[in-house]
Amino acid sequence: MNWSIIFAIAIALLLLRVAYLRIKANSVHSESFKNMQTKDQLAVLKECLLNNPSRTNIENLTDFVKKHGLEANFEEYKGYTEAQLRITRQKNAIAEDNELYAKESAWMDKLRPLEFAEAEIAKSNGDTQAYIEHSLEGIARLYSDEAIMTELAKLVPIYGKASALIDSYRKLIEARDTSGADDKSLEALRKQRDAWMDDLLTAAPN
Repeated sequence: MNWSIIFAIAIALLLLRVAYLRIKANSVHSESFKNMQTKDQLAVLKECLLNNPSRTNIENLTDFVKKHGLEANFEEYKGYTEAQLRITRQKNAIAEDNELYAKESAWMDKLRPLEFAEAEIAKSNGDTQAYIEHSLEGIARLYSDEAIMTELAKLVPIYGKASALIDSYRKLIEARDTSGADDKSLEALRKQRDAWMDDLLTAAPN
């Protein structure tokens, strides 16, 4: 196939992705978004911003954070968006792009999923099982390896399955870091990630 055709197809797919995310971002004004639980709204807004660092998505998350009395350094994140624009103009900037994504993920995880607040309430009420379940739900909404491993480690003393989840996540990291970029390899990696996530959210009786 002619490389110009491949390039055109890639651009078309990119534009479709951007259009989808824009629709998703604008949906914050829809009834379906307003009817979501607050913790789900936060997850959607973070996902939109991480995938598409547009002014609209930054404003949407900023408004949410102010409304609910949360804290986040948006000036720092705007610096990442500026860096992203610079990187897109460069050739062979995969390593730099990966490093930037890691920083963006770490920033997102500072804005902790609200499931962790639910976990703390359960803990204060002496409900260990609910504390574990809410914590696992929060972990499922984290992005960075460090944050995921840190939160799982907190559960080790009270949740027997946590150690196994840590071990399986290390294997997932290794698979990700050594994976090829072809469709077959990426599909295998996605299935491994989905299986780990299913295992994470299947809370064993404590």
